[in-house]
Amino acid sequence: MTRYQSQLDKFSTLCQANGKTWQSINPEFANRMNLQNRFKTGLDIAKYTAKVMREDMAAYDQDSSQYTQSLGCWHGFTAQQMMMAIKRHQKTTKRSYVYLSGWMVAALRSEFGPLPDQSMHEKTSVPKLIEEIYTFLKQADARELDHLYRELDEAKATGADTQAIISKIDNFETHIVPIIADIDAGFGNEEATYLLAKKMIEAGACAIQIENQVSDAKQCGHQAGKVTVPHEDFLAKINAVRYAFLELGVEEGIIVARTDSLGASLTQKIPVSKEPGDLASQYTAFLDTTPVKSADDLNDGEMAIKLNGQLCKPVRLDNGLYQFKEGTEKDRVVLDCVTSLNSGADLLWIETEKPNVSQIAELVNRIKEQVPNAKLVYNNSPSFNWTLKFREQVYAQWQQEGRDLTQYPEPNQDPKALMDPQLDNSELAAAADELVKNFQRDGAREAGIFHHLITLPTYHTAALSTDILAEGYFGDLGMLAYVRDVQRQEIRREQASVKHQDLAGSNIGDTHKEYFSGENALKAGGEANTMNQF
Repeated sequence: MTRYQSQLDKFSTLCQANGKTWQSINPEFANRMNLQNRFKTGLDIAKYTAKVMREDMAAYDQDSSQYTQSLGCWHGFTAQQMMMAIKRHQKTTKRSYVYLSGWMVAALRSEFGPLPDQSMHEKTSVPKLIEEIYTFLKQADARELDHLYRELDEAKATGADTQAIISKIDNFETHIVPIIADIDAGFGNEEATYLLAKKMIEAGACAIQIENQVSDAKQCGHQAGKVTVPHEDFLAKINAVRYAFLELGVEEGIIVARTDSLGASLTQKIPVSKEPGDLASQYTAFLDTTPVKSADDLNDGEMAIKLNGQLCKPVRLDNGLYQFKEGTEKDRVVLDCVTSLNSGADLLWIETEKPNVSQIAELVNRIKEQVPNAKLVYNNSPSFNWTLKFREQVYAQWQQEGRDLTQYPEPNQDPKALMDPQLDNSELAAAADELVKNFQRDGAREAGIFHHLITLPTYHTAALSTDILAEGYFGDLGMLAYVRDVQRQEIRREQASVKHQDLAGSNIGDTHKEYFSGENALKAGGEANTMNQF
């Protein structure tokens, strides 16, 4: 018996048991509405997607080509369109996730208006966006199933075979996929982190990414002025997130521990060491210090600490922050990552200053010496100039190989010379583009990158497409700018958005009106609907 028929039998029995009071309830309609809303709560989603993500992690451990990907989405509609496009083009949503970027929440979803990525936006904006995204993804399920139900009804009306359609319904692949959600640095202390994590999980998040910056001094990972916290402070927040998962019954929930130490040169406080060699002493050993021979070497308000048997004073800036020694960045990253994985984190995030597989692999391989199954979530950031950085990589490689580079500008003389559009068809540009194309595959194989994401792509695509449309529409092209560059493309790409009434739920609404009101239903569709032109 098919799942569709089994569910239908259940509702038929239920309606019969309620007698005449339910005589106007159609068991098949009830069955369809139940199937189109597979996930009843956010926790149902979190449990389901956590299992999906755990299975993907295990598959990657066996085969690095099975890496996962996501794009950052700032609205439920962008997430919906992304997943519908993936399903249409790739024929499956497998290994495709949604990333929720704190940067885009700050820039686009705060009631204060556009904000920088400094945790100044309302913390409740994050769980609200998670809920919104899943509302739109569930609507994508309902729309696609509604089309199948209509197809089923037409087949029944004409006496055609219905088994193939019912099979499609039974084997329907949901648009619900894992969300990796950015909690920044926790928006406060560990209790605040726990409370916010609960809200995010209840909204549907199965994976929460948290960073080791100071919460009230948080900066974007690609900007200066980052301040990290001692390990015990960060581990307390990792514990807080894990307790939130366990309290809500999401035992397979995933924690992504992010370190910003590669670009952070400051710390807010010096931790207290309990015994030689503990985490506090290792963290303190990275501080930039000067020797202290006597009290005369200290000014009023300065303090001295004992490191490796020697009295010294840490370099302290005018703002009260302490400075790390130059050259300790990689060692701090490795210690951060190993400590996080050994203390409950599941995945790592290393924020780098450029997209270089060799650099990432160097760090991950050092981590794997202590934690062999270490895996990375990597930000394919729009903050990188991908064209320039990869052309520089090819130039440097060819220079090392002794190749003739006289036809190319010297990068040291003009840092952006390799960006010249005249080079776009050159051999160097082609080689660089090939590296970019293969970056995710190479990073997954060589640098332990399980998940590749782009944090802010839909921010940039919205800006670019609007600029292109505005230029033409308000210029000489007029309406042709929309028709040629938008609608005609939607039609030819068979995008659901061209039938925007259907995508927004008009046909689902008509279906439900028929369920509720029968022949008396006042429907929005029909022959007079201009959407029939498409």
